[in-house]
Amino acid sequence: MADEFAAICCTSATSDKKTVGRRVEDEGLSFLTITLPDFGKAIQKWLDQGQVGIHSSFRSGRGGFPLFLGGFLSLIFDRKTGRLLDEPSIDAIFAVRQLTLAFGKIELPCTNARVLKAMDKYVECEKDVRCTDMVLSEEDFAEFQSMSNMLFTEVFTQMERDLHYEVILPRHGPGAVADKLTSNGKYNLRTWTQRLERVFPSSRYLIPNHRFSDVLDEVNILEPGAEMPVRVISVPKTLKTPRIIAIEPTCMMYMQQGLLQCFLNAFNRDNLLKALIGLMIRSLTRTWHVGARPMAGLLPSIFLRRAIVSPISLLEGWSLNGLFCRRLLTPPVLDGLMYLVMA
Repeated sequence: MADEFAAICCTSATSDKKTVGRRVEDEGLSFLTITLPDFGKAIQKWLDQGQVGIHSSFRSGRGGFPLFLGGFLSLIFDRKTGRLLDEPSIDAIFAVRQLTLAFGKIELPCTNARVLKAMDKYVECEKDVRCTDMVLSEEDFAEFQSMSNMLFTEVFTQMERDLHYEVILPRHGPGAVADKLTSNGKYNLRTWTQRLERVFPSSRYLIPNHRFSDVLDEVNILEPGAEMPVRVISVPKTLKTPRIIAIEPTCMMYMQQGLLQCFLNAFNRDNLLKALIGLMIRSLTRTWHVGARPMAGLLPSIFLRRAIVSPISLLEGWSLNGLFCRRLLTPPVLDGLMYLVMA
């Protein structure tokens, strides 16, 4: 692959291949799956800044210009000043990205040490949320409520209206659930919670119609203290760190899907929010970023490395009535162990 890109860009990759072979022999697969992708991210940052930098994992030549992939990088940055060329080679940029990021997300399990470290960060994140809630002042809440009223009043009013007239249509998603039901088994759901029952009665949302009322006799409605906890698992992302996700019980996921569609319907009817916030699926976001590249720095987007729930905590007792009835309060289960996150 390196030779093909070198031919396209009219440069040489001979020394680069030797470097990769030597580093893989010394460092193992982690060089391809961790070090190279990290170098690729650094190059992306240099492109954004318009100036080449120094990466600690690779040697630099005169003026701090990287030696590894230097033939490709010299077609993008000025070798003397390190600044981005007025007309950088698109082929060279594509080649560098392919060569550095190709092995970044291969589907291999992380080491146990990296998985445990990611789990510890998940628990730390939960603790941070609780600590943040404790130090928030009344002024913080008032400011948040004022801004939220300004932006989301119409959306939440429409959602409250849908809740009142019971027009929310829940559905089962394709993902895994904490109670380990199969895709077909989800349609035989016989577990509900008291908090859900208060806002989303099982007689209205759990059964298709009143001809199935006899099914309600089999439904187990759980009190808050008896609810099934979320199941926190790791899924392959990169060999540097896995992705940590919390799988909720079927009944929660079932109603969350309904609330999501309810929110999207209300959001799409609000002209102000549509102009301020773009909600797009990942594939569309990638396409949009490619088209927006000439306007780099003018069109911001937010990517969260650790998804936290502090904004939801701030909404408790204020906005949507059904929001917290379908948010689990039970401590999560991580790899079969109960982690008690103390407030």
